[in-house]
Amino acid sequence: MPTFTSKKYHPSTFQNTLGARYRRGLSRHPFLLFGLPFIGTILAGSFFLTPVTALRYERYDRKIQRVSQEEAMGLGRNKRKVDLKEEYYRLSAKDLDNWEQKRIKRFEGEPDGVL
Repeated sequence: MPTFTSKKYHPSTFQNTLGARYRRGLSRHPFLLFGLPFIGTILAGSFFLTPVTALRYERYDRKIQRVSQEEAMGLGRNKRKVDLKEEYYRLSAKDLDNWEQKRIKRFEGEPDGVL
């Protein structure tokens, strides 16, 4: 019984294709045909994605600035000045010891908590 040969059978049409030439060259020069294009793709992606990420953060900063400006415009108006002594006397004037617990009306179907 004859043994199988280690060489694979490739028809003559397969040897002239681009894929076959690339595979032969890849075994001879792996970094040049695989590593270098891979590193080049990573570097090109980094350079092309830098403006996209910058645009994203600039848009976020503009939104925050717009909200901050609107808050700054509205914060100074209608603001009551707080005096600690005045607040103390205002709260001490209330009768905090005399209070009564009141139950609120529940929605239909909502348990009222009474057992």
